[in-house]
Amino acid sequence: MKIRLPLTVVAILSLLAGGCFAERSPEDLTPAQVEVPEGMQTAVLGAGCFWCMEAFYEGLDGVHEVVSGYASGEQPNPSYDQVARGETRHAEVVEIIYDPKAIPYRDLIDFFWTTHDATRSDGVWPDFGPQYRSILLYKNEDQNAAIEASRQAYEAETGQTIATEIKQLDTFYPAETYHQDYARKNPNDRYVCNVLNPKLEKLGLD
Repeated sequence: MKIRLPLTVVAILSLLAGGCFAERSPEDLTPAQVEVPEGMQTAVLGAGCFWCMEAFYEGLDGVHEVVSGYASGEQPNPSYDQVARGETRHAEVVEIIYDPKAIPYRDLIDFFWTTHDATRSDGVWPDFGPQYRSILLYKNEDQNAAIEASRQAYEAETGQTIATEIKQLDTFYPAETYHQDYARKNPNDRYVCNVLNPKLEKLGLD
């Protein structure tokens, strides 16, 4: 699981357990290349660990691909270690590549509220800290309007006040290759088994 420990301890434990901080090849550490097919659109959002959000949205009809990455921080081209240490103000986010004819942007946002407790601004269980904050990043005014309409509808329906950060997207930085499709590639990972899979089951996406 993503427990924040002193880096010396993390390094030792990771090398022993083969965790995500263990030594990796240059290819694993290279940011993923993102191509958006003609006719597709993108949405960028985050709520906790991007491994979870990637798996959630990949389960929706009309979603072509989901790319894990970083956004809304101060440092260009951040690494996972820098984001995890809280040095960049970036959040873990995903870029959703979707077919707007099959699933509207508003539906992606309506689904977003169901994936986590959006009344908290400090992260999503079991991952807390600014890099795990709930965040919606719009690319244009149409997306901003859809977010606002969805937020108002969700608050009216639930009586809750949303704490999600909502702002315009600056730059989306794809994460390292080993983070992409993490759950599919690592089905026996403890975080996947104990955190992600129960969330997928709760959402009816298992």
